[in-house]
This record gives sequence, structure tokens and C-alpha cells, in this order.
Amino acid sequence: MGFDAQPTLNGDSLTLRPLAAGDYDGLFNAASAPETWAGHPARDRYKPEVFSPYFDMLLASRATLVVIDTANGEIIGCSRYYTAPDMPGTISIGFTFLDYRCWGGTVNGALKALMLAHAFADFDAVWFHIDPTNIRSQKATMKLGAVHAYDAALTLGSTPAPWQIYRLDRAVWRP
Repeated sequence: MGFDAQPTLNGDSLTLRPLAAGDYDGLFNAASAPETWAGHPARDRYKPEVFSPYFDMLLASRATLVVIDTANGEIIGCSRYYTAPDMPGTISIGFTFLDYRCWGGTVNGALKALMLAHAFADFDAVWFHIDPTNIRSQKATMKLGAVHAYDAALTLGSTPAPWQIYRLDRAVWRP
């Protein structure tokens, strides 16, 4: 039996479920503020003409989960599982974004806790690939207990780019 990259995961405050074509409006609503992309390499992803191809890529991956705030039923972001091209047989979590109004609290930790618990049922380590300029994501990933393992130029999207690669081992993760 293989790894289920699109499970439905339920937590106290969040539900993660497979991204569907009908989620475009809800996910774009979470992505439509310029503040959401502050500090991110794709600073203009709040624009429909930039977000639309990104959404199509996420949908085509068949490994993206939308993040739903259970208090109000709104989509507040997404994340996905993937295998990095330089590490076959492993699992990574990334392509994550959250509405900027969810920053600074418990949402990212709750999201990652659900995804990590699912991944650690099948893998001993989870990898994260972070743009060297995305300090917010680097800090959030280290807060989970991940350590910087190495740097590499990889094609995770449409073109090769530099990445900082972090590793989180099941043995050190504390939910």
C-alpha cells in the first residue's frame, strides 16, 4: 500500500482535505491580499493572472490539501506533499501558504502537526525546501524541530531554483 498524499485530516481547529477544482474561489480569497505573499519569492501571486496557473499546478499535483478553519468553514490556505527530485523514496511538505491574517498564531503549527503525523506513519523523516529569501518559512520550519541539512538547486516548479533543505526526523518531532 502506498502513501496517501491526499488524505482528509481533522484537528481541533483545522480540517485538511484534498484540493478540488471547485476550491478556486475560496483559495484565491485566501491568497488575494498582497500581505499574504510578503517575504515570499512569488510576491505577485495575489494577482488572478499569477495565481490561476499556480492553482492549476496544485490541482494537477493530486497531492495538495486545502486548509479549512473549522470555526467558520473558510479555506485559509493550502499545503502539499511531494517527493523532491534529488530524494526519491522520501516525502516532503511544502507549497504552503496561509492567509496573512492567520500568521503569528497556532495555525501553521496545527497544519504541520496534522501533515507530519500522517507522513510519519510511513516515513522516518520529512523534508522541507525553502527559498533562501523566505525567512518566515525558515523560522517556522525550525520551530517544528527541523534542521538545515543542505542547499541545492532543484526544479520543484517550472524552473531550477536555489533551495535550503531542512529535515525533520520522526524521533525528534514533538507534536
